[in-house]
Amino acid sequence: MLLDLTPLRISRDYRLLFFGQLISFFGTMMTFIVVPVQMYQLTESSLFVGLLGVAEFVPMFFLAFVGGALADSVDRRKMLRLTEIGQTITIAILLGNALLPNPQIWVLFLAVGIHAGLAGLQRPSFEALIPKIVPLEHMSAVAALNSIRFEVGFILSPIIGGIIIAKYGAVFAYAIDLITFAASLAAVWLIRAVPPPVGADRANLESIKKGFRYAMSRQELIGTYVIDINAMFFGMPKALFPALAVAFGAVSSVGLFYSAIAVGAFAATITSGWAKWINRHGLMVVLAAGGWGAAITLFGLSNEFYLALFFLAVAGYFDMISGIFRQTIWNQTVPNHLRGRLAGIEMISFMSGPLLGDAESGVVAYFTDIKTSIVSGGILTVVGTIVLAVLLPKFIAYDGREGLKQKHAEEELRENELQSKQI
Repeated sequence: MLLDLTPLRISRDYRLLFFGQLISFFGTMMTFIVVPVQMYQLTESSLFVGLLGVAEFVPMFFLAFVGGALADSVDRRKMLRLTEIGQTITIAILLGNALLPNPQIWVLFLAVGIHAGLAGLQRPSFEALIPKIVPLEHMSAVAALNSIRFEVGFILSPIIGGIIIAKYGAVFAYAIDLITFAASLAAVWLIRAVPPPVGADRANLESIKKGFRYAMSRQELIGTYVIDINAMFFGMPKALFPALAVAFGAVSSVGLFYSAIAVGAFAATITSGWAKWINRHGLMVVLAAGGWGAAITLFGLSNEFYLALFFLAVAGYFDMISGIFRQTIWNQTVPNHLRGRLAGIEMISFMSGPLLGDAESGVVAYFTDIKTSIVSGGILTVVGTIVLAVLLPKFIAYDGREGLKQKHAEEELRENELQSKQI
């Protein structure tokens, strides 16, 4: 039942990436809440906070496709190095802006856009790297370990970041983030080179189309995308947290809203050993997405601060269960020569919902109120999940054992094709 640590024991490169990203992500999550809080302080508008999500979405959406194609055609380690350097510079820009007597709103929009674009370039290489350094049978353990890395940052950083920005301002928080990037830079410089697969497609528009066509040809992959987008678009109320903290009279505790989701996700992760015995991965994603929507609805109906945090934690639990099984489906089914391009599509799916959800929740709250925005989003999440489940019967029926067999068959077929071309 407990967390499976096998990938950390057997793979040196995975250990480097895990701990390097763990440290740097701590600082990144501090910036994650400091930027919207700083925006709310400068504008006193949840709409402007929500529009930060749009500023992140646009570059992430387009560059994730590019990053996916590059991940399948160049050394993935080189991609990680270049993008880590770029993100470090972006944090330096936020720090410089915060040091100004009058920090500029447009710099916040620009910086989060650049950071999201670099993440779009980086994430496919990171995801495509994992199946090359950890055996496929350990992918559910990898999904849980990757998740716990996020959760540690999500739990501690928002709490500390909320206190720091309330007492010391954004400058101190951005400075901490800048320092923590040293760990991830060291990790990507120490891992071994990971060249592209033999016979890799060149990074161009046609290769991107090829990856997209493959993703759309498999209902089990489509299900992981659209069900999560639905859940996050309607059910993620993150843009409302700064205003909600003011409404509860807990401005310095705004980080607790972000952390509560991660606490629930952490609980799901450390008890995730049972996941390796489950084969109906698609069904588990559907059940978890429905649970997320129900918990968000109860969160919106809560009038007591700590009860609201409890339901956010419950929502985080279900979100992590969904994430574990979605990552398992991706890593166990996608052929290696397409892994980067599909990782780009995966990133678009799990980032589009939250980023556009920021705008959605902000707009609905602007025209109604905070509670209406949250409750309606939770209800629409549940309804949308049910509709999508009915429309995707193969996703509900998906069996992980069959997915592994299909992947091995596709890898063998490609190897035979490459050998025939060489002959």
